Amino acid sequence: MDLGTGVEGFLERDWQTTDEGTVRLALIGLGWWTVDVAIPAIEDTDLCETTVLVSSSTEKAEDLASKHEAERGISYDEFHDGAASDDYDAVYIATPNAFHLEYVETAADLGKAVLCEKPLEANAERAERLVESAEEADVPLMTAYRMQTEPAVRRAKELVEAGFIGEPVQAYGANSQPLLEMIPDPDQWRLDPELSGYGTSVMDLGIYPINTARFILDRDPVSTTARMSSPSEEFSDVPDEYASFTLTLEGDLPLLCTTSQNAQSDTQLKLIGTEGQIELDPAFHGEATLHLSKGEVRAEIDATEFTATEEMREEFDYFADRVLSGEGIVPDGRHALTDMYTIRAIHESAENDESVEI
Repeated sequence: MDLGTGVEGFLERDWQTTDEGTVRLALIGLGWWTVDVAIPAIEDTDLCETTVLVSSSTEKAEDLASKHEAERGISYDEFHDGAASDDYDAVYIATPNAFHLEYVETAADLGKAVLCEKPLEANAERAERLVESAEEADVPLMTAYRMQTEPAVRRAKELVEAGFIGEPVQAYGANSQPLLEMIPDPDQWRLDPELSGYGTSVMDLGIYPINTARFILDRDPVSTTARMSSPSEEFSDVPDEYASFTLTLEGDLPLLCTTSQNAQSDTQLKLIGTEGQIELDPAFHGEATLHLSKGEVRAEIDATEFTATEEMREEFDYFADRVLSGEGIVPDGRHALTDMYTIRAIHESAENDESVEI
């Protein structure tokens, strides 16, 4: 590969199997991410259409449905009662973590395919029930890992598989953001363990380097050591305002990560091998840039115009492609359970100050 000219076919959809058909989506949970990112992304897809919006009140859902030209707006209770079930083929679930299970169970009962935001649930036990409900109903379940359809990440995976960095020997990940500057509400659900789950930083941010490294390297974690602290009053209900952890991946490969919901925004993932290095910096906030180095040769592939909305567009079209074609989903529920077990182990390690097997 000529590093001076970049990676051929950088934006190519190497996963696409069909360009025919439309998956009609019901969007459950109408927070800022759904309204400002997911809905515009779906409008730009080839294979999806938003037809139903589901929120805490029928009035709110109807108002947003009218604004975004969806066919129906219904409440959560109406969704559980099966309202508008003829108007959608699949659901996208973007509620707080602790509510994912009940919406997946209803979707499964209705025979609808599911795209569920990560992490799957508030804890591993509830996530297991979620996956089992989809499997028992034989409905497709995809976990919303948008990084797995991000072109920079897919090209990084190809390069690793082609031997560009030689044998991977170590990896580093970081993901932080100033949560209370972004959403200035100390009572928000991400700081409520009843809704968020094990904590806030690892569940919401640390999962990105964990899962992206798993995807690129095709290796799962086997053990972890971790440390956490929450010195600020606003974070007193969660253990991980600041968190650092080391995962040992299969093949004895260390992945060192830091994450925080109360720090300067910073995202990166670095993979170092015996012959070269691949770095995503920035990585996870919708502006992934790929840096490659091998010996004295350096190259940068800047795709900063490829925003979070475009990442979500690719994710939704991938999901629809699999629903329409019947092809297997790579980030399925079982894949996401590994991350849930990993996050549980990270919190257990920090709490007990010991290494924990996963």
